[in-house]
Amino acid sequence: MKRIGAKNNPVFRIVVADGRSPRDGKFIEQIGTYQPLKKGDNFALDYERVKYWIGKGAQPSDTVASFIRKAAKAAAAAPAAAAAPAAPAAPAPV
Repeated sequence: MKRIGAKNNPVFRIVVADGRSPRDGKFIEQIGTYQPLKKGDNFALDYERVKYWIGKGAQPSDTVASFIRKAAKAAAAAPAAAAAPAAPAAPAPV
């Protein structure tokens, strides 16, 4: 994660970086953001790119791994919600 944002208002970019580069240094690709002070849904993650990089051998930090687990759970729930039939529409008044 790469720290950006103002003093006392941290924002992090979730990035793919070489392990030898510094925390806020050179990175390969930005795949999401994290706002620790925001309540509720405080991270955004491009799950398809995460799967790609993990397939290439990337090792996420502990914090990013927890975001990946949450995103995987949300991605699994999304197709199930989309597959559920919609409620029938009420007939139009005559």
